[in-house]
Amino acid sequence: MPDIRFSTFRRPSLRESIAVAFAAAGVVAVAASSAVSVADDSVPSRIAMVADEQPAASHVAEAALAVPAPAAIPAPMPVPAPPVPAAVPAPIPAPMPAPAPAYADNLDGWIRQALDVMRAHNIPGTYEGIHRNIMRESTGNPQAINLWDSNAAMGIPSKGLLQVIDPTFATYHVEGTSWDIWDPVANIAAACNYAAQRYGSMDYVDSAY
Repeated sequence: MPDIRFSTFRRPSLRESIAVAFAAAGVVAVAASSAVSVADDSVPSRIAMVADEQPAASHVAEAALAVPAPAAIPAPMPVPAPPVPAAVPAPIPAPMPAPAPAYADNLDGWIRQALDVMRAHNIPGTYEGIHRNIMRESTGNPQAINLWDSNAAMGIPSKGLLQVIDPTFATYHVEGTSWDIWDPVANIAAACNYAAQRYGSMDYVDSAY
């Protein structure tokens, strides 16, 4: 029985072989062209992508530089020391009283001391008026006494520098002086107080008063 499996196949002719070869060559050329085109298209795309990425990276760097640096934290302010309490001023001592004037224990000193007492009590009189009347009445003797006039006859003799009787001395005694009629200063002050009330001042007395 004859084998017919390969009876349908026939050997191609020379023309057909050439046509097939040309067709195959065209397919290869088209494939190569496509590969070159794909390769050419991918390179610019990557370059473009890189170029696009570079500005973005530049912008990121610029943005990083534009961010202000964090402000330095100021050092804590020192805590002020508590105020020192003011020193309590020492109490001002009371002014010392003026020392009492020193008066001589003689006629001049007695008159001057009596004048100071009289000024304190607004009793008029001058050194000259007092001195003149003392010299007429007792010649400056603080123990002088009149035992012969009318006052002596009544039992109230005149005594002291300005010859004052006891009732007159008691009535016109000046505060701050002794109650002793024989005390020179007390005697002068009481006599001048009496003369001021009766005559206006011892300065106006020129005779017995």
